[in-house]
Amino acid sequence: MTAQEPAAARSGLPQWLIVIVAAYVLLVAVGVIGKGFQHAFGGTEGVESLFEFATNPFAGLVLGILATALIQSSSTVTSIVVGLVAGGMPIAAAIPMVMGANVGTTVTNTLVSFGHVKRPGEFKNAFAAATVHDFFNLLSILIFLPLELAFGILEKLSAALTHVIEDIGSVDASGKGIVKTVVGSGVRFVESLASPLPDIWAGSAMIVAGIALILLSIMYLGRALRAAFAGRAQNFLQAAVGRSPVTGIFSGTVVTVLVQSSSTTTSILVPLAGSGVIGLRHVYPFTLGANIGTTITALLAATAITGPTHAVAHQIAIAHFLYNLLGVVVIYGIPWLRRIPIAGAEWIARLGSERRGLAVGYILCVFFGIPGALVFSSASLS
Repeated sequence: MTAQEPAAARSGLPQWLIVIVAAYVLLVAVGVIGKGFQHAFGGTEGVESLFEFATNPFAGLVLGILATALIQSSSTVTSIVVGLVAGGMPIAAAIPMVMGANVGTTVTNTLVSFGHVKRPGEFKNAFAAATVHDFFNLLSILIFLPLELAFGILEKLSAALTHVIEDIGSVDASGKGIVKTVVGSGVRFVESLASPLPDIWAGSAMIVAGIALILLSIMYLGRALRAAFAGRAQNFLQAAVGRSPVTGIFSGTVVTVLVQSSSTTTSILVPLAGSGVIGLRHVYPFTLGANIGTTITALLAATAITGPTHAVAHQIAIAHFLYNLLGVVVIYGIPWLRRIPIAGAEWIARLGSERRGLAVGYILCVFFGIPGALVFSSASLS
């Protein structure tokens, strides 16, 4: 063992401790949000009435876009949604929110592309690499949201898969097992701190605390994982450039799981594309893999839920995974659909490189202006 190896081992240990603590806090926080809504609104029936506004799927969709664009973490938003479902939010209302979260998270890599704005050729490449993710996610919504509204495909598939998992014993409704016991004790501890307050205030305090803990835990979890894996993840990503699309999708998934941030994965690619190291058709599969990899956080968060709402909490996490996976299979698997995001990205990049104001306007409209207008109009009509 060299002199550097013990130092590396010593420096690695705190990062893993941070990962373990942050993951535990995330699990507790999701459980706290669910309990908080039940305290504040008198059980799951009260929470369902609270979310009656989200029976309009477009309201849920744009709230997912806006929340993720502002927080800049689809993992955070989907973890909060898991907690809301555990507290009584209907699955049908939650699914459009996780669809919207996919769109909102792509604003980061779109902003990263502006680092090349002074060099029109590089900016065109970088902006196309960033916006191909936008066009893919928007196309995925155009395909799957109508199907979900008409047939409830994701709701039914996720319910069936949740039932299968329960049958083979992977989901423990009773809350037994060391992980759920430890997480449950953390939730009960936070609940006891709020217990002196009246139910509505105790519940509100738990909701706020849960959201704050999710934000903190995912921030530290992401930092610790990036510190441990970012260099290796980038090397892994670059080594896969130019190989088959399947390798690209797999690499994007693995890198995103390792660094716990699809924004980080896709933002690594944008400067590489801007400098001409990789082309748009190599970027594209990586971004699809990032979509799949980012669902791991919600799946992890769902394991915190026990009791009568455990199944629906797992169901929304599984629905998010299925939505992102099916989007890749359907859109990338059908040649003429596969070409639409590339064509859209090349078109907007060409316009944006010629008139930079259009590029800025694109960001403001897609991520804030149009969703905000839709929320306002939905509220006015209801």
